[in-house]
Amino acid sequence: MSEHTIQMDKPIGETRLDRRVQDVIGKGVARHEGPLKVSGRATYAYENLAGDGKNVAYGFIVTSTIGAGKIKRIDAVAALGKAGVLHVVTDSDGPRASADPGDKKPTAINGQITHYGQPVALVVAESFETARDAAKLVTVEYEPTEGTYALEDAQDKAFDPGQGVMPSIVKKGDFDKGFAAAEIKFDQTYTTTSQSHSAMEPHACVAEWNGDELTLYGCYQLVSTNVGQLAAALGIDKSHIRMVNPYIGGGFGGKLGIGPESVFAAKAAKVVGRPVKLALTRQQVYQDTSRRTDTIQRIRIGCDRNGVINAISHDTLCGNTPGDTVFEPAGISTVFLYDGENRLITHRLAEVNVVLASAMRAPGEAVGMLALENAMDELAEQLGIDPIELRKRNEPKVDPQDGKPFSSRMLVECMEEGGKRFGWANRSKVPGARREGEWLIGTGMAAASRKNLLQKASAKVELRPDGSATIETDMTDIGTGTYTILSQIAAEMLGLPLDKVAVTLGDSDLPQAPGSGGSWGANSSGSSVYAACEGIIEKIAAKLGVEPAGLTLKDGTVIADNKQTALTELLAGEPITVTGTFKPGDAFKGTHQASYGAHFCEVAVNAVTGETRVRRLMTVAAAGRILNEKTATSQSYGGQIFGIGATLTEELVVDPRTGLIVNHDLAEYHVPVNADVPQLEVVFLDERDHAASPLASKGIGELALSGVGAAISNAIHNATGIRLRDYPMTLDKVLAGWAAGKQAA
Repeated sequence: MSEHTIQMDKPIGETRLDRRVQDVIGKGVARHEGPLKVSGRATYAYENLAGDGKNVAYGFIVTSTIGAGKIKRIDAVAALGKAGVLHVVTDSDGPRASADPGDKKPTAINGQITHYGQPVALVVAESFETARDAAKLVTVEYEPTEGTYALEDAQDKAFDPGQGVMPSIVKKGDFDKGFAAAEIKFDQTYTTTSQSHSAMEPHACVAEWNGDELTLYGCYQLVSTNVGQLAAALGIDKSHIRMVNPYIGGGFGGKLGIGPESVFAAKAAKVVGRPVKLALTRQQVYQDTSRRTDTIQRIRIGCDRNGVINAISHDTLCGNTPGDTVFEPAGISTVFLYDGENRLITHRLAEVNVVLASAMRAPGEAVGMLALENAMDELAEQLGIDPIELRKRNEPKVDPQDGKPFSSRMLVECMEEGGKRFGWANRSKVPGARREGEWLIGTGMAAASRKNLLQKASAKVELRPDGSATIETDMTDIGTGTYTILSQIAAEMLGLPLDKVAVTLGDSDLPQAPGSGGSWGANSSGSSVYAACEGIIEKIAAKLGVEPAGLTLKDGTVIADNKQTALTELLAGEPITVTGTFKPGDAFKGTHQASYGAHFCEVAVNAVTGETRVRRLMTVAAAGRILNEKTATSQSYGGQIFGIGATLTEELVVDPRTGLIVNHDLAEYHVPVNADVPQLEVVFLDERDHAASPLASKGIGELALSGVGAAISNAIHNATGIRLRDYPMTLDKVLAGWAAGKQAA
């Protein structure tokens, strides 16, 4: 086996993917694992070792009944006396919630209670039912302290959290001076509520020891990182842990960090000498893992009467559990989306006794663009300028913060194409002017952007003597289509039919990939597969005594010097195996890289009840090469639906007395359902970003969410004349707006 590394220090230009000889790249291919999932043949975390004849034990987590304080004593005597109970873990080194993805290990309990429902112990028994019943017999004596459960109550003690995924403070020029001198001044505050990931599969695992070797069947997004976190929590070297996550039932960021279930299960399995299965209940998932923080965001814009921005500021206050300094980077797109000489983007963090706030789909943009794109719409109305035209007048030629060239940027094209397709020119410019019976009809739009992120990645590709190929990497598939996309890349590069490529994912024994998160997965891991295939092609060329560029691979054959040879004949019984590694280089550092898009929405708001219904929703996106049109469209549908929920229904309700999340299940936390979602439309513009990766592609999964809610809220204003700035925009807030006399005449 050999290795082939690509460090991308300059744009690669056209590649075999552009030639499309095999013609599978970019096609709308159905997900490889789809039939396995719908037929029940895909094994999820909790299903491992089922029917294997192993003496599996079951765990159930005991959680705190206060929101702040200290643990004085845990009494497990009654639980241990119950028939079938094997052990109770009361380790103070246990995790108090999921780890943040950037943590070296989960934050330990250390005798402290920082949020309601915090895991404090684990009961292990012969059956799930016995463990659950015995958990009620564990008594915990606390020394309560006064907690803070609302962000507004903590803002006076907010602090600068320092460096996160972006600096907490980004500035250029003199904002205060520029804003004071502006002809037109805009200054408004927007609030967003806390949200839950609500993946279909709850956090679950099976932990099995063989001597000092641990196998953890889990459901985590970042295998190599998660192994390190688990090892640190257990106090062992990560070489003693194998993590297996082949199928994951959704994550949205909630499974980026190792969860409390895995640490507790591994500790328990070591003691009882048996594999331990542990799944969090739906209520525990909401209360014990992580969430998206609520925010208070102030947007200030100074411009001239033509709408040309000279000063822009975006100040964000967010919250997190005491000791956790991760902040929501709500200003991450404000840094580069619009022009302006004087700029100030700040983030402050306040400590609240609510479960860990961490990454959730499009961290930063998902809530930050709700505020920014609302503000742009309000400013456009104040100036009497069309919202698209206002954005076009502030389109930067280079990154307005540091002057770097954009690797590619088609925001204007997305807005123009979307406007044509959606019928933007026919929109009523007067709020409240269009009515159908008791329904007020409005349209709105918003820009979309998402930073393009790349990570080092490796994959092993083997071209086998029978003319098939295999791909192995610890990359994960959380429902995004990774299995299929990687097979398409290899099939296109090696000239193979898709059914001749097999993919193995989600095993820490395989070459390391960055995992699923940050919209970097397909681009990074796909580039490592590309690198491995390049290495294989070089070896094929060497066998034929020609240059790699002179080869054409198609349908299991190789053509060189006008001679066509079957791969099976060329290989002569010997496989070619190459581990490909991709590393971001100067091409990434020297350009500003992001995906762009525009959302267009039509809503109907009931003039009697205040109910909002989304009637049409279109997203036009430019994200480099689309690797699989079907999976990319599916990802975009998911982002649109996510946006509908964030705007109209989703809100974690925290009891201000205790920190209990009141609506901690899918019955009361209202994610959108079929009746909430119209026929969606997604359009991809043809784009190649050769500085972004060898694939010339960029992330799409989080772009599709960024800004959706602002398009909906702007449409609500166009329908009603009410300008809401507090998400979610539930019907009571619409009715309150009418009661305050804010509706259009």
